[in-house]
Amino acid sequence: MSSKINKIFKAIADPTRREIFNVLILAATALTITQISEHFEISRQGVTKHIRMLEDAGLVEMRQEGRERFCLADAAPLQEINTWLKTYEKFWENKLTGLGKFLDEKNKT
Repeated sequence: MSSKINKIFKAIADPTRREIFNVLILAATALTITQISEHFEISRQGVTKHIRMLEDAGLVEMRQEGRERFCLADAAPLQEINTWLKTYEKFWENKLTGLGKFLDEKNKT
């Protein structure tokens, strides 16, 4: 597994980071760290640490405008996770098909 995928998994492993990412996705626009912090019962500094991990994974882009820092979600890196998961999709389809055939045979007897 690539280090990029590992960073993404590490970033989304934490429920707070997933929720921050979700807030940004639903906003569909850049939000300030203060605006994001309003959704959580943790400090602004705590939110900033989570955002840095999301940024490191490529899931959030940050830009400075004057004194404010704006965050924008980027879901594109999740496509790499989706591609990785598709490898296992075929495996499970085959297993479920086999289970279905087995159960059909059991029901005939």
